[in-house]
Amino acid sequence: MPPRKTSRPPPYAARNSKSIPIPIPPALRNLLIRDKARLIVICILGFLSILWLWKRSGGASGLEPSGIVGSRAPVVIVTVIDPRANAAWVAKIMKNREDYAKKHGYATFFPSNTDYSLNNSPPSWAKVPALRHAMTLHPTSGFFWYLDHTALIVNPSISLQSHILSPSRLEKLMIANEPVVPPDSVIKTFGNLKGDRIDLIVTQDKEGLCQNSFIIRRGEWAKYFLDVWFDPIYRSYNFQKAEAHALEHIVQWHGTILAKLALVPQNLINAYTKGPASAKNGKYKDGDLIAAFPGCDKDKFTCADDMQPFFDVLAGNAQSGNA
Repeated sequence: MPPRKTSRPPPYAARNSKSIPIPIPPALRNLLIRDKARLIVICILGFLSILWLWKRSGGASGLEPSGIVGSRAPVVIVTVIDPRANAAWVAKIMKNREDYAKKHGYATFFPSNTDYSLNNSPPSWAKVPALRHAMTLHPTSGFFWYLDHTALIVNPSISLQSHILSPSRLEKLMIANEPVVPPDSVIKTFGNLKGDRIDLIVTQDKEGLCQNSFIIRRGEWAKYFLDVWFDPIYRSYNFQKAEAHALEHIVQWHGTILAKLALVPQNLINAYTKGPASAKNGKYKDGDLIAAFPGCDKDKFTCADDMQPFFDVLAGNAQSGNA
């Protein structure tokens, strides 16, 4: 009778055959014995060389394709352009950003709102994929400033680093315990946040969070945030103010986003010349970095006319500076 089988496997499998030794040539055996230390050193040097080449190719960041070098600019200014707008006015908007960027060593990016698939969503949504696009083109840049085409840089002497991006400066500017959606949202901005831990800098007008001028720090969190914001659910939800209300929603309901957000006084990067400015600090005054014209691109396009006095002042200042 054959032995009965058990449901418990043996602790090890029995060896069926003897292992066959692999012959090693005598010369190689002597090399391994006598020069073992030298081989170890050669292997270590080879590994370090491969690691160095990998880092130089961009593999260390693990963020973007190695073939893209980027501008190495500390800040990239992103403005989405509407191809239907007046070409002369668009040229002025682009020059406004380029002049400022050249003065401070920044870079610019001007995609069209038709460059991205929005699936019938309002074209204002294009700002979100445009920022992801800019991060791909500039993988070595640290901050990306989205500035809408309805705003002008009117005080080019102000550097973003000293104005707002320095961690110590940012900690002094952050508004804590403020309702995310005024006047009485139960969700409020956090206090005691460290400036070097902030990844998103926004302002707030009388109606809510502003998305026409904000700064985002490059990194994995930024990708996560932009992906959440651009979720098809939000784009198809038919918010009254499209991406603006979607932004307020995710900030209030995603603690991981609110914990990385700094709310700063509106006039720092988004002073309104008209419209629902914050009563505390939202109205434009001489010396502000930005003059914003909210709604000038709506029904009756008035942006060019509204901005012309500021263009004239900037042109006059440039001429006097060159004199």
